[in-house]
Amino acid sequence: MEQDNTSQSKEKSLYYTGEAKFSPVPLTVSSPVIKPIDKNKLRANAVESMHMQANQQITMLRKQAELIMEQVKDIEERLKISELIYTAEMKFKPVIGQLYHLYQKEDHTFLVSMIAPAEWGRSKTFKKFVSTVKLLADHTWEVLDKSSLNFDDFEEAMPLNQDV
Repeated sequence: MEQDNTSQSKEKSLYYTGEAKFSPVPLTVSSPVIKPIDKNKLRANAVESMHMQANQQITMLRKQAELIMEQVKDIEERLKISELIYTAEMKFKPVIGQLYHLYQKEDHTFLVSMIAPAEWGRSKTFKKFVSTVKLLADHTWEVLDKSSLNFDDFEEAMPLNQDV
């Protein structure tokens, strides 16, 4: 009797006997095709999509971090040049938004002037033109021609200007 029960349960598992609308397999020729889901393929596609999305977000965050680091570098450079300018000789009160010119004198001190390099003529009182700068509202100075400016040259000169 026990063998009959096990053989009947095996037979039941091979055939679906419930309602047709819940059948996991098509019961008639006119039934819609039911394709089994390939779970491995589904999983592989999901993992690939996940990695692609994560890599895209990581790339975007790296670009944002690089931009922030460039902004930090610009602010640090602006601070350095501002410290240098505030230790330089300046015989006037600078006005926010105006252009000024930074020169290095023969004695390696610095001079801030309203006179542009082309306007000096033969009466130059400086060794070399350093940069054109603009005073910003936060009282830092923006370097307008960065190509001519090398901060490493002025690191050594900073202590010379501390007493000016």
